[in-house]
Amino acid sequence: MKKPGVFEKIEDSIASMKIEESDKKKLLQGILRIKKLKINLMVTGATGCGKSSTINAMFNTEVAKVGVGVDPETIEIQKYVLDNLILWDSPGLGDGKENDIIHSKGIINKLNEVDNDNKPLIDLVLVILDGGSRDLGTSYELINQVIIPNLGENAKNRILIAINQADVAMKGKYWDVEKNQPQDKLVDFLNEKVLSVKNRVKASTGIDVEPIYYSAGYKDGNAEQRPWNLSKLLLFIVKNTPEEKRLSYIDNLSTKKEMWQDDDQLKDYKKETQKSFQEVAGHVAKNTLTGAAAGAAIGSVIPIIGTAIGATVGAAVGFIGGLFGW
Repeated sequence: MKKPGVFEKIEDSIASMKIEESDKKKLLQGILRIKKLKINLMVTGATGCGKSSTINAMFNTEVAKVGVGVDPETIEIQKYVLDNLILWDSPGLGDGKENDIIHSKGIINKLNEVDNDNKPLIDLVLVILDGGSRDLGTSYELINQVIIPNLGENAKNRILIAINQADVAMKGKYWDVEKNQPQDKLVDFLNEKVLSVKNRVKASTGIDVEPIYYSAGYKDGNAEQRPWNLSKLLLFIVKNTPEEKRLSYIDNLSTKKEMWQDDDQLKDYKKETQKSFQEVAGHVAKNTLTGAAAGAAIGSVIPIIGTAIGATVGAAVGFIGGLFGW
């Protein structure tokens, strides 16, 4: 039997609240409205950048295996359906000019697809760069010529760029294997790479991007390395997702503690992610309750829904709930 998800737990929480029945009904209607929404995230990049390893590290791969399918109109793009979260894993570019043209057309077609409300189907595009490669020409062509021109006027808010394989960015040098983190010299190198990517995209498209870097980790036989900065990548994705769609991630995040264990500690990414989820509570309350009595109700409703969200994060991701402080 499937365990109750985030929406069911919030519904139960609202049902038990001591507020006016009319406000309770409106809140439940608000939750029902966002419960029907889907978040469509496209993951793309050059061959070997680590798209699949990133997806497997971040999300519940057992659910992904069940939901895997191929979209008939863009045959090469893999579609992973995880409840309200839909992942589009595009084929890597860089395996030959002819294949790149075919794959680029598939990506362009998908980016120009619209939903039933005539809005772009794809909410966000995560472009992953190979941190271990010196030649990012294919990646820049993908970003500058394929992705950004087909994102429309809101391109800045719909493209995310993340540099994977930070551990091999300097051919494996200056990576502290025991602590699973970069040494200062590698951090400087990665920061320079971020600035270079930012400047090149700006010069070619006029769009400002704020890339981050991480490592999805790997497991090869007995050899294994935990991800690094995956919590930062999650925050990067969640905070750039429209508020009303953010909860779609919660029930599908990896429950493996080691996936989220190590990061650069420049910020408490887990707590920041929790805050991003909690902002959904404010969105629901403020866009649902109206009238003179609603003002007082909103003040008490938001933290209660927020607590329900936090508790659900704890249930869905286990240890993350504790790290979030709930």
